[in-house]
Amino acid sequence: MEYEHKPVLLAEALHYLRIRSGSTVVDCTLGGAGHAEAILDLLGSDGVLVGIDKDDAALKAARARLAGFSQQIKFMKGGFEKLDRLLPKAGVLEVDAFLFDLGVSSYQFDRPERGFSYRFEAPLDMRMDLSQKLTAADVVNGYSEKELAGVIRRYGEERWASKIAGLIVRTRQKRPIKTTFDLVAVVKDAVPAPARRRGGHPAKRTFQAIRIEVNGELEAVEAGLSRSINWLKPGGRVVVISYHSLEDRIVKRTFADLARGCLCPPELPVCICGKRPMVKILTKKAVRPTDEELRANPRASSARLRAAEKVGD
Repeated sequence: MEYEHKPVLLAEALHYLRIRSGSTVVDCTLGGAGHAEAILDLLGSDGVLVGIDKDDAALKAARARLAGFSQQIKFMKGGFEKLDRLLPKAGVLEVDAFLFDLGVSSYQFDRPERGFSYRFEAPLDMRMDLSQKLTAADVVNGYSEKELAGVIRRYGEERWASKIAGLIVRTRQKRPIKTTFDLVAVVKDAVPAPARRRGGHPAKRTFQAIRIEVNGELEAVEAGLSRSINWLKPGGRVVVISYHSLEDRIVKRTFADLARGCLCPPELPVCICGKRPMVKILTKKAVRPTDEELRANPRASSARLRAAEKVGD
């Protein structure tokens, strides 16, 4: 299977990124380079694109897809929470625009051996970076019942988290839970029959939760967003596309915190804290895909885009 990337909310992302010829743009989630390809078309001959991804397969596919461009492209392996280490290695001093397209790529979901999907039987892996040690099997077979219930409830928003965690622990006492289908069977047995018949696949929330835990996804979003602002030029922009409410809440809250000014009590006649807004929020509400895009790419249905601009000194 080729590493394909059908970019979600492409026109909207390009609008808010406001890319100009000669800009330096960082694609923090390069994937199959669908967004990156469109960005390069706008950069001009003296523009710079830095593409970051944890997945070696993504970086390999992106190199092939972008081989025909003359602009300077720098491919960096790593997580975007490590911007403070990756950007100096790329020789970048300041940035005009950041793009974050969060979550797991369609390629990763559709490769059975990666273990992200409950649709295929595969080893319980779920690592975006295959050089990482922690796997989904380690979480499922190694975490305590309390830890598992916390992960499934917090990251999957699963009402049956305690039942699922309890049955996982009882099952693994007899035999290790090694494959995706092993885990699906446990979840199905733990979730009451009426609940299994509504709301999609009964294992969807549990798989999402374990994947987020394995890859440290939510902690990375907050860290990466906050660090990106420090690298932006005044007037530079950051655009984030998220795919579930947990991510979107973090993006919304982080932007709100960065856009907040004085924190002094209202009764003080003058500000003494000196806090100034770091960004201006450009999207009052999350931008959603059009009906036309949804017809062409149903997987875009949960996508929402938010954008902010760095305030000048």
